This record gives sequence, structure tokens and C-alpha cells, in this order.
Amino acid sequence: MPRFFVERENVDLAGGRVIITADARHISRSLRMAVGDTVTVCDGSSTEYVCALTRIRDDECECKILSSASGGGESPLSITLCMAYPKGDKLETVIQKSVELGASRIVPFESSRCIKRPKAEKLDRVTERLQRIAEEAAKQCGRSRIPEVSAPVCYREMLEIAGSADLALFCYEGEEDNSLSRVLSEKRDVKSVSVIVGSEGGFSKDEAEAAVAAGCVSVSLGKRILRCETAPSYVLSVLSYVYES
Repeated sequence: MPRFFVERENVDLAGGRVIITADARHISRSLRMAVGDTVTVCDGSSTEYVCALTRIRDDECECKILSSASGGGESPLSITLCMAYPKGDKLETVIQKSVELGASRIVPFESSRCIKRPKAEKLDRVTERLQRIAEEAAKQCGRSRIPEVSAPVCYREMLEIAGSADLALFCYEGEEDNSLSRVLSEKRDVKSVSVIVGSEGGFSKDEAEAAVAAGCVSVSLGKRILRCETAPSYVLSVLSYVYES
């Protein structure tokens, strides 16, 4: 069943209807849906509505609410992925897979070893594109909320954001003592987790020391060096196994 997201003010519970605007043209032209077809509509607050289309126009579609339920596609954790800018279009893949694996927010940041740095004049357009990728991934995988893709931040700002979580994991190839499994076995009672992943060159020693000083826990991801686009999926999969099982 097609899945769409709307603002909460577009849901009229008293009238038993939902108005879809952002995806109206997609419904009428691309999907060629008809009155009476059913869709799933999410209001961004973990409530899902099964609806029947009652009016279809290019600028607005109206639906009748048939039933509602709490969305089941969300992680019990609030997960923020902080990802250093990688080369090429790798960030798009990271966002797509991270949304599928339960990330609530993705924060791109600049580190000393980033090869690619976004141009200031293109920031808004790039961020909008990445947000659309997150929305499409959320629709595809059955999420009831659209994860936020933040505008890029500097390293210091990233540490402040990551450090606000109950547990901030700093994925560092130079870590020799703390494994991810060991840390998670000792931190079972958490509600929010930040995951910090570097670009192709990893992190400098100074950056690793700054992260630990900011309250992050430096962790190893095992005996093999993972690519920067692989590491987020690995960590998020482990978090899902530990906290959702």
C-alpha cells in the first residue's frame, strides 16, 4: 500500500479526513490512483492512518480515514548518526541505509580528513536533496516518521550534538580496548544513542582525544577496517539487534 507523510494539521480527526498536498501530483499522475484506492498516511508523530481516496487533484488529495494505529516501524532508541562528509555520492547511500536501519537524525559534519566539503552556495539545495532521500527511504521501509537530515556542521558542533545523547559512540580505528559489543553490554538502559563515523581517512588523534573529552565513548568495530559507508550500517544493525530483540 502506498505510504505518504503529511503535517499533523492536515489530519482532521473530527471530520475523519486527511488532506495530502506534497504528494498529490505523484498520486494523480505517476501512480494514477483512483477514488476508492487505499493509502497509508503518517502524521509524523508515530500514528498511521489507513485511508480511502475520496478526491484526487494535482494540488490536493482528500482521504477518508478508515482506521488508525500506532506506527510499528520505529526503533525504541532515538539514534543520531553523525557522518563525516565522504567522497562522491556515498552520503546518499549512507542516509538511505541508515533510515532503513532506524536512525532518527543524520548530521553531516566536516572533519580534518574530509576530502569533499560542500560549497556554501549549494548547502541549502544539497540538504534539501538529502532530506528527500531520507523521506523516500522512510516511505519504502515503513517508517512512521521522517528522519531529519541536518545542515552540515563543524567538528565542535557535531561533538556538542552527539554528546547530548545518553550514549555517544565514537567509531575509531585506533581504539584497542573498547569493543562495540563490550560497551553496549554495559549500557543497556539508554534511550538515545549517537553514532559518530569518519570519512575515508578516519579521524586524527587530536579529533579522537577531543571526542573522548566531550564525553564520547571510543569504540572499535572489530578486527577489520570498514569502509566509511559500511560502518554506519554495521553499528546501526548491532544497535537494532541489541535494543530491539
